[in-house]
Amino acid sequence: MKILLAIDDSKYSTAAIRAIRAQYPPAQAAVRVLHVVEPLEIPYYPDLAPPYPASLVDVEKGRIKAGRNVGVRAADQLRKAGFRVTVAVREGSVRPAIVDDARKWHADLIVVGSHGRTGVKRLLLGSVSEYVARHAHCSVEIVRMKAGR
Repeated sequence: MKILLAIDDSKYSTAAIRAIRAQYPPAQAAVRVLHVVEPLEIPYYPDLAPPYPASLVDVEKGRIKAGRNVGVRAADQLRKAGFRVTVAVREGSVRPAIVDDARKWHADLIVVGSHGRTGVKRLLLGSVSEYVARHAHCSVEIVRMKAGR
């Protein structure tokens, strides 16, 4: 079984890691840990056109490095449990990047943690897990945390 674990650096992703460890036999599952780094929103200024100043390039490189560290930490936890794990960091819009990566990797299952946003926050920020569940080519497990955790 090929499991794509889409993570950010949150307690919800930690819950998704725990769910994989608890539910799937390591000998029968390969896990791809995916962290997506969204591009910086740079306001348009005519004087600020590509090539961008080195400081902005450095910030972007730092964000990608931080994303890789998030993926490596998650992979270490899964490897200790006996899973075969790879780590991928992509740049782009989170929602379609997860669905696209799962399709290209031929994942059997996508596992994502849910932030559980409702109301205005959900309307403004959207729901990654909802988008993934609606657009993925394979099954999707949305890991929710119990209240108070």
